[in-house]
Amino acid sequence: MIAFTYTGRLTAAELGPALNGRLPPDVAIRDVRRARPGFNPRRAARYREYRYTVWNGPRSPLRERNALGVRAPLDVVAMARAGQALEGRHDFSAFAVATDRDPVRTVHAVRVRKQGSFVTIDVRASSFLRGMVRRIAAVLIEVGRGKMNESEIREALAARQPARNGATAPAKGLCLRRVVLGRRTETTDDADGDD
Repeated sequence: MIAFTYTGRLTAAELGPALNGRLPPDVAIRDVRRARPGFNPRRAARYREYRYTVWNGPRSPLRERNALGVRAPLDVVAMARAGQALEGRHDFSAFAVATDRDPVRTVHAVRVRKQGSFVTIDVRASSFLRGMVRRIAAVLIEVGRGKMNESEIREALAARQPARNGATAPAKGLCLRRVVLGRRTETTDDADGDD
């Protein structure tokens, strides 16, 4: 979601296709709407939801364009249980790429699911630190491989040092799925998205 000032002659219905005609093939405008003056999408979001996708099957160049390929079997139940340790209001310094003046964030839900050979990690929060979802994905994948457990995630949160030496999952599996606008129940989370 973006907001911009437009003083041209095209209507909102005409502007979307016109912009799409100028954008690279991997970016698209889905909808254009008029916003009230001073609207700031970053501050208007009640929550955001990112999805990190893992292809947990045999090598597949097509599927691995937008998903991280992991050959070792993943324990999705352990990943889901460990993800719950991240829910709530915490200092997420251990899961940030850079220091932030206020690293406290509220994570509403972490859901790990498997459908066929796809494993998805959905993280919903009021706001995110830079790199936060990719670092969460990296440690949950380590849990799935049996190289880390739920208590180590809790320890990483408390230690506020980079979890797993700053392990970060590649960007290709990350996708912003949803931004829900509306009044927030808390106002301290004011930063926006992951990467």
